[in-house]
Amino acid sequence: MASPDSTETERKYDTGHTARVPVFADIAGVEQAGEPAETFLEAVYYDTAGLDLAARGITLRRRTGGSDQGWHLKLPIGPDSRRELQAPLGQPDHVPAELLDHLAVFIRGQKLSPVARLSTRRSTYRLHGSGGEHLADFTDDRVHAVPLRNLGPETHWREWELELVHATPELFTAAQPALEAAGAAPSAHTAKLARALGQSWPAPRAAGPRPERKKGPVRDVATTYVGAQINELLTHDAGVRQGVPDSVHQMRSAARRIRSVLRTYRPLFTKGAVVGLERELQRLGRILGRPRDAEVMRERILANLHALPEAQASGPALGQIEHELGTLYNTGYQRALATLNTPRYYRILTALERFRDDPPVKSKASKPAHKTSARLVNKAARRLDRAHRAAKKTTGTASYEATLHQVRKDAKRLRHAAESVTAIHGKRARVLEKGSHRIQSVLGDHQDTVVARELLHRLAAAPDLAAGTAAVFTALIEKEAKTAAKTEATYRKLRKETRGRRL
Repeated sequence: MASPDSTETERKYDTGHTARVPVFADIAGVEQAGEPAETFLEAVYYDTAGLDLAARGITLRRRTGGSDQGWHLKLPIGPDSRRELQAPLGQPDHVPAELLDHLAVFIRGQKLSPVARLSTRRSTYRLHGSGGEHLADFTDDRVHAVPLRNLGPETHWREWELELVHATPELFTAAQPALEAAGAAPSAHTAKLARALGQSWPAPRAAGPRPERKKGPVRDVATTYVGAQINELLTHDAGVRQGVPDSVHQMRSAARRIRSVLRTYRPLFTKGAVVGLERELQRLGRILGRPRDAEVMRERILANLHALPEAQASGPALGQIEHELGTLYNTGYQRALATLNTPRYYRILTALERFRDDPPVKSKASKPAHKTSARLVNKAARRLDRAHRAAKKTTGTASYEATLHQVRKDAKRLRHAAESVTAIHGKRARVLEKGSHRIQSVLGDHQDTVVARELLHRLAAAPDLAAGTAAVFTALIEKEAKTAAKTEATYRKLRKETRGRRL
């Protein structure tokens, strides 16, 4: 039986009902083919009313027969490859929760129901190399398809599949002459369901805008970057739902990147549309930030705690810190999960995809990318310079930490803006991105000391502390203060090094 999570790399071929299977010995690298194993497969495919999964090249089926019967979810990851997730048969019309976690971001609250029933008589030939290694499986399928929901007529066809096991994709090229000699041709359909639905198969969702070019329109710079970050949101959504480590961080990072770039390129687009997206992304980032910040703070404070003498590190302070930050994480994570299942979240995703595919542009969005993008990125660089000056003026005052936090936010915006133009401006953009990233990281560490000290002061002020616990919190506060001083010194050095950098 296949792994519950595996990668499938295969190609399909159309062939006639009377064709003979290829001469496998004619395929370079294939030394031996096993006797065919006969299987009868019954599969029911599921999708939304609007075939939203099919439009993204995703298939979901419940199949009986064969060694891997159960629910199969296939997610495209390349021209010939798909990620395949499996779950036990369970009950018909009851999609397993572990698969729904991967589908929620695509179906967005819609129901799944059967769209087709396929019966397949399969003959499988194992292809082996000279050392006996299992290179690939060749399958000869005779398919009977019955579309449901009045999506089309019944059809019959025969197709061949060549699925790699331990072979490299070069086997596809090596097999081509033998397949052609047997009368086969590459299939025009990426999945059996596509052929079953025929004219009802939906047009693919836009893959995104054209790659940005120096002489191309500047809007492509923004929409290409936004498109890449939308893919990150869609990719990490399931990980957040399933508690996969670092998924919350990666998803929040994608939301922040989109928001930063929308702000940088706002003059190119209708203001109302962009501002609305920025506002929703800010809210999403804030919700995702609560469990992430609690997670980071826990790791930070515990690392400092374990550096103290054993008696202090294992005392009552440990339990208080674990309880406080564990509660903050759990509360934040549960709210994040609830948010990912709301119509408001699904509307954000749809609006972002609409922006990517059909952006609300102004006339200036058609200007050449090289010059216009430089002007917009340099505007973000000047904003950072102003933040530097403001921070310098407030050194030693009560507002210094707040102005440093603003520097960090402006450095982050410049970093993302520079990231968006590396294909256009090359080394200059990478230098600008690297410098602003260093400032962001150092001041991120500084901001963490601010938050940590506030938390530790609050814990130290709690009534009825166990003996010696206040001293532990005081020691941790002193450690954070020393870190803050170091980060401030490093920041001042970086500020001098990066001053005046532009595209």
